[in-house]
Amino acid sequence: MSVHIDLVDETELASPAARSRFYATVASPVGELLLLSDGVALTGLYMSANRFSPQISAAMRQDRAPFGEALRQLRAYFDHQLTAFELPIAPYGTPFQRRVWQALLAIPYGQTTSYGQLAHLLGDARAGRAVGHANARNPLALIVPCHRVISSSGRLTGYAGGVEQKQWLLAHEAVAAR
Repeated sequence: MSVHIDLVDETELASPAARSRFYATVASPVGELLLLSDGVALTGLYMSANRFSPQISAAMRQDRAPFGEALRQLRAYFDHQLTAFELPIAPYGTPFQRRVWQALLAIPYGQTTSYGQLAHLLGDARAGRAVGHANARNPLALIVPCHRVISSSGRLTGYAGGVEQKQWLLAHEAVAAR
C-alpha cells in the first residue's frame, strides 16, 4: 500500500492564529509525541527531541478528542498493522517546503531515497541541501515520512527527531516490509 494523505490547502482554513488550537501528547516507541490540530486537520506531529517543536501557548487547549483517528493510526503503525496514514493534514510552510513534503509522501513504506534524488525529482538536482532543510522543518513527523530520506552514501544523517529515532523507524519499517 502506498502512502496516501490528503493535503488540506491552507487557503481553505482560517489562519492558525485565528483558530483555537488543540494539542495532545502520547508515548510511543520513539519517545513522547506532540500532536497539534486546528480542529479540522492535523497541523503538527513532533518527536520530543525535535528542536523545531513549537511551544505550547496559553491559546492552545489540551484535548485528545481532535486526535482520535490519528492516535488510532499511530498505534496501528507502531503495531505493524498500518503502512500508510490517511488523515487530513495542514502543514504550514513555504511553497518550496510544501513541495518537498508532498514529494516525501511518495516514498514507499520500508524504502528510502536520498536528498539528491528527491531534489532531482523536484526538478533541481542541485537543491539537495535545500531539500534537507525543508525535510528538517517537516511539521508532521511519521505522517509525512521524512525519516525515509538518507544521504546518497546510505548514511543516516541528521534528523530533527534524533538519528536514533530515524534508525529505529527505518528498522521498524524494514521488518514490516518483509
